[in-house]
Amino acid sequence: MKQDNYPLGWDEARVQRLLAHYEEQSEEEAVAEDEAAFADQTQAVMEIPLELVPAVRALLAEHFGGNKIPA
Repeated sequence: MKQDNYPLGWDEARVQRLLAHYEEQSEEEAVAEDEAAFADQTQAVMEIPLELVPAVRALLAEHFGGNKIPA
């Protein structure tokens, strides 16, 4: 039997809700969601080299207390 490994706070139901959200979303809704994310003044968006992603994820996990990285 295959055991699924989900991040802390995630389970099959949450994954299915997320998939449904994006699969049912119109192109206009997707663009609006992206634009709202970029307009959020409490967040930053940056490009980083792929090889640094694990280190950045580790820093985020440490900042948010263990493995709890917000989705």
